[in-house]
Amino acid sequence: MRAAWRSSLHLLLILAVGLVVILGPGMWVRRVLERHHRPADRYAFTGSHIARRLLDAHGLEHVTVEVTEKGDHYDPESRAVRLLPANAEGRSLTAITVAAHEVGHALQHDDAYAPLMLRTSMVTWLAPLERVGMVMMVLGPVVVALTRIPHAGLISILGGLLVMGGSTAVHLVTLPTELDASFGKALPMLFRNDLVLPEDRPAARKILLAAALTYVAASLMALLNVARWWAVLRR
Repeated sequence: MRAAWRSSLHLLLILAVGLVVILGPGMWVRRVLERHHRPADRYAFTGSHIARRLLDAHGLEHVTVEVTEKGDHYDPESRAVRLLPANAEGRSLTAITVAAHEVGHALQHDDAYAPLMLRTSMVTWLAPLERVGMVMMVLGPVVVALTRIPHAGLISILGGLLVMGGSTAVHLVTLPTELDASFGKALPMLFRNDLVLPEDRPAARKILLAAALTYVAASLMALLNVARWWAVLRR
């Protein structure tokens, strides 16, 4: 009994640590970004204004600044910096710092920054593979039911790897791109142009780190989904 109890305790500890490692980064990112959205009127200009100003200063007048509901991002195909309403229209420290981070991606694109180019290529050629994976995941159980061949379930397994593994790989490859956008591009622009108050500089660094780690948190969640899916298949 004591051995079984210890084994269960160890398993619970492992699960607890795993949840902290996987969910912790995402929770920290959200906390940092939300915290520095206050006060909402700390700066004179909105995130959209800062993005436009920085883009024009670097000769990127052709890159548009748009409002989106799909998360802050830079779209290399449309050449557009897209910001959530709170960041596009807000005048908080988070708003202007996140805007600068996304402009950083536009600068990377203009410089043909290798990691960004790799990520863009991966997204392009992984998209059809993920669609094939979805079909395989749907067809796998049907093939098993019709043929009664247990190994036919491998179709679903391979499909799941294509769908979830592909997105996880993209998220992980994105990390150097995000770090450079934050600390190689956005941070110098904000500090060099005195766009951030001196007392806000430490907080701005935290926000830029949070912006860079957004994809790390997403990749860890993707890995958790893979683990859940694998556990279901093994039952």
